Amino acid sequence: MIRSEIENYLLQALNMALQINGETSYTNSFGVKVVDEGFFFIPRLPASYVVDDELYQKIYLICNAALYPEYSLLKQTGAYFVPLDTEDIHVKRALFFPWSKGIAKRLIIQDVENFASKLEVNKIPIMENLTINYDKTTGVLIAGNSGAGKSYFLTYLLTVLNKISDLIIVDPKFDMPSRWGRDNDVEVIAPNESRSKSDFVSSVNNALGKCLELIYKRQEILYYNHNANFKHYTIIIDELLALSEGVTKSIKESLYSLLIQISLLGRNTKVHLLLCSQRFDGNAIPISCREQMNVLVQVGNINSKTTQFLFPDLDLKGIVIPQGKGTGLIQIIDSEHPFQVVPLLTPTYYTKEKTE
Repeated sequence: MIRSEIENYLLQALNMALQINGETSYTNSFGVKVVDEGFFFIPRLPASYVVDDELYQKIYLICNAALYPEYSLLKQTGAYFVPLDTEDIHVKRALFFPWSKGIAKRLIIQDVENFASKLEVNKIPIMENLTINYDKTTGVLIAGNSGAGKSYFLTYLLTVLNKISDLIIVDPKFDMPSRWGRDNDVEVIAPNESRSKSDFVSSVNNALGKCLELIYKRQEILYYNHNANFKHYTIIIDELLALSEGVTKSIKESLYSLLIQISLLGRNTKVHLLLCSQRFDGNAIPISCREQMNVLVQVGNINSKTTQFLFPDLDLKGIVIPQGKGTGLIQIIDSEHPFQVVPLLTPTYYTKEKTE
């Protein structure tokens, strides 16, 4: 569709559904202008309706459904006002609705090892139209209830990261990440029956302490040579909530302190945290650590309760969330992506053994 056709289509949808005191585009009460990045709703003021958050969200609901699947509107937390370059005071402002072309599309990978070996350096494809630049990643949080596809997605990330980063895995449940680490010669810290829970978490703290030492060494190198380049180093902790529960207060405080310091200092030195948990409330992760993470993933059941920790300000109304396993929401906070939360379809992939 050309721009004029989209504009007419949106005006028709708004005229039929917006219902603002009988004011429509036919009464010259508002207009629509389409650009590459989205569209402008241009109210002609003064008017009998209020231009506010409520109006913005209503327009979002109408147009997001009308544009699907050609475009996906990017959900805003409030009205997005923009000034217009005109001398006419009646149309000097607009509400802007940014969009992305198309909808979320799942990656289908026939041989994940071969796929990972051919990727552009430091790029991690998540969907057909979404890729993470690991150079701009502080840390990753993956939340999801049991059976939502969290471990499956983590295995994909481990396979890709193993090509670009040194890895160390902490696996409190001695489960899938431990097996993956064994099969790929990656260091794994896991409990065993001869050690107490506190002893296990103490060994985790020792490993995190060494990561912090690595950060300090790299900071010193950067001080003298700001162009120094380092290989990525990633600490993966599966089921963080299981790790932090049931240990003494002093050990838990040490764990939290180390996580906070690594999250705060790690980015410039390419030291990252990748944390998984059923939820990321204050019992699972320090708030200051959570706020430093810039790739946030929620898989599985999506509602206001499950998203309250990763996306506390998100209004789910109007977002078209895919259904099924390995679906959810993702937010990437960097200079390359819109900061809005968008629907997620995690990759479906096969290993070489399964394809032969």
